[in-house]
Amino acid sequence: MNIEPIAFFHSPLTSKFGVPRQSGLVSGLRGQIVFTKEYAQPEALRGLEEYDYVWLIWGFSENVTARKHPTVRPPLLGGNERVGVWATRSPFRPNNLGLSSVRLVGVDREHMTLEVEGADLMDATPIYDVKPYLAYVDSHAGARGGFTDHHEWQRLEVVLTDEVRRHFAPEDLEVLRQTLALDPRPHYQQDDGREYGMPFMGKDVRFHVAGGTVVVDGVAAQDRRRDG
Repeated sequence: MNIEPIAFFHSPLTSKFGVPRQSGLVSGLRGQIVFTKEYAQPEALRGLEEYDYVWLIWGFSENVTARKHPTVRPPLLGGNERVGVWATRSPFRPNNLGLSSVRLVGVDREHMTLEVEGADLMDATPIYDVKPYLAYVDSHAGARGGFTDHHEWQRLEVVLTDEVRRHFAPEDLEVLRQTLALDPRPHYQQDDGREYGMPFMGKDVRFHVAGGTVVVDGVAAQDRRRDG
């Protein structure tokens, strides 16, 4: 079976470094789904505005050539414990397919775009399908969640200086704060004091972590060679 993108995702996060590890963790993170010319058919969106959430089936486009293994080390477990790949949502999967539930904010038939919130996709991610989220079948109260039932993301405190704040609108600053609070550093690389760079809204956000606090050191024009 051959599949092709029906759309591509536009996000302020232009590198996989910093992208939330699950959809919904940064609820205010906005993105736009732009349909390709071949699928720019307004009638295909008829009725979609009546839904609050949609499922996205998309591709881990940055991991196509990466080696795949039957077990992976989930970041939620500190990157130290191995779990079967089918028991995780690891991006290192044989078919490189991702699945995300996102909030549908707007439907624009004229420009063939969907505005969504809470996605865990980086900019330019290919999208292969969009399906409505149906609470009566997609929500299962009390369902077990494996190791996620016993571990939760530890959010860090984030310090944003006035110099940093002047680069972004208040709503974008909140998205930046929530994203950094999830600690985007690789879990095998937890060096306090080491400076990292995260592309965000066309800027290079430089930060380090000290004692459980993310300190943003500065914001500069984005240098794509230094992502991560």
